[in-house]
Amino acid sequence: MSDEAEMFYAPHHCLEGLLQRGRGLGAVRALQDPAAAAPFVYDGIRRDWRWDGVDERSLYLARLVRDLELSPTPVVEQLAGDEYACLRATRVLELLALSGSAEARDGLRAHIREGEHWADVLESVADCWPADWWEDLGDVARARTGREAERPWSREPWIRFGIATRDVPARPRRGLDGHSDEELLALLADVRRSDRAKADALRELADRPPTQELIPLVPLLGASPGGRPLAPLRRVLERLGARAVPAARTWAADDREWLAELGVDVLADHGQAEALPSLVRRLADLWEVRAWCGPDLTAGRLARFGPAAAGAVPVLRLFWLRNPHSCERPGYLEALAAIDPSGLDYAHTESLWDCQERARMLGIAHAPDIPEVRERLAALRDDPMEEPDVRAAAAQRAAQFADRA
Repeated sequence: MSDEAEMFYAPHHCLEGLLQRGRGLGAVRALQDPAAAAPFVYDGIRRDWRWDGVDERSLYLARLVRDLELSPTPVVEQLAGDEYACLRATRVLELLALSGSAEARDGLRAHIREGEHWADVLESVADCWPADWWEDLGDVARARTGREAERPWSREPWIRFGIATRDVPARPRRGLDGHSDEELLALLADVRRSDRAKADALRELADRPPTQELIPLVPLLGASPGGRPLAPLRRVLERLGARAVPAARTWAADDREWLAELGVDVLADHGQAEALPSLVRRLADLWEVRAWCGPDLTAGRLARFGPAAAGAVPVLRLFWLRNPHSCERPGYLEALAAIDPSGLDYAHTESLWDCQERARMLGIAHAPDIPEVRERLAALRDDPMEEPDVRAAAAQRAAQFADRA
């Protein structure tokens, strides 16, 4: 989300709140009332309403600008803002250009020639556009790069233009690759060693064949002063597989919250029904505190239990409807489908308009064969702004529906 003060999400059920969250229903309602939606669409480009940088919005907003027949001019003008505002505008405009907007294309090219954030814009369009849309800007790039304090990173378009670049620095080695498993385990058991040293040891072990001798050390591997496991620990435990299950039963009953949660997760990952009540309670607790980041992991574990996890369905629906962290929304829908698929036709249909690629893929796979869905599949199949995988999946599902006719 942007750093602007006093940014609060509108209620999840109103047009503004739906558009802020990137919900498919927001796009559908916007198409029904373009004049009411226009200010919210522009606001979504001007200010970053994503809960996290992994949330997707650019295609969602670009499609709204096009489909509502809004002017790209305010978005072009935003290129003159700060670096982040410029990049938000760039990612919308480069998609509009792919869809045929000459104003969007010309605005970006003009910024590359004269604008402040020209290098970032050039890198972005080089990644999105056909080469013949930007390779004639080589002379501009060479002239402007010569006036910059630093050389650009080694990537397109600089390589094609023959411009000297900086190499990406190599990641420093942890310095533990020469240690034996026994030495790494001794380091983990040493209460005098720092969290950072232990985390490095765990990363090294994660790249090796699993060792059961780690299991008794797990209760010692909470980050100081406590509250969460050291970051690489889960990956090491995943490699141990079912061998960690007996110990996980003891961890799940521990008074330390982080260790109890870790134990429940290991049990759930291996289909142990005793983990289910704790997972249901955890999801409810996460909802109570409106923890928007991470509940999809709990949802994924609940999904493994199918209908037995029915007690989680009401909270999963709340997270699907209201969570502004849009990249988690597909996870809630997948969990609902695994636990209780009844009544999800509407959710899968709405997902065809969702901001998240994964949600649109779920909609393509599961939305019912009705005229509205057929029409949307054709639109996704033919949209030059859409991701290639989505276009291909939409084409395949549309062909399946056509074969039924």
